[in-house]
Amino acid sequence: MHAHLTMITLAVEDLERAVRFYRDGLGLPTDGIVGSEFEHGAVAFFELAGGLALALWPRASLAHETGSVAGTPGTTDFALAHNVTTIEEVDALLAQAQAAGAQIVRPGAPAFWGGYTGWFRDPDGHLWEIAWNPSRLPQA
Repeated sequence: MHAHLTMITLAVEDLERAVRFYRDGLGLPTDGIVGSEFEHGAVAFFELAGGLALALWPRASLAHETGSVAGTPGTTDFALAHNVTTIEEVDALLAQAQAAGAQIVRPGAPAFWGGYTGWFRDPDGHLWEIAWNPSRLPQA
């Protein structure tokens, strides 16, 4: 298998609230909610760098699609990370996320591995790490 992720889907409780957080609060580009005309079809896509997309889908719709029972989200089972090019960007993005409604889990601070990192939880409880990692700087 050639491992190549093209989309990350996050289950959300309130799709409109989640779109406001990621679009208006974090500034991620999107065409907004599409597929509302279909039962269990409403979804929002955000284009990220490198051809990766973030999809937000109501938790009940994701459960329906997969034939699963919608359960309580486990907020420490999964985390997303966003690497930035400077320490200052870590603190700025954490502040932006907090202003948009995120809960700061851990403020920006030096990491034991030599970088600088902070964590927030989005309105649906998904964990995000914002990090400056000198050995994994983002590609332009």
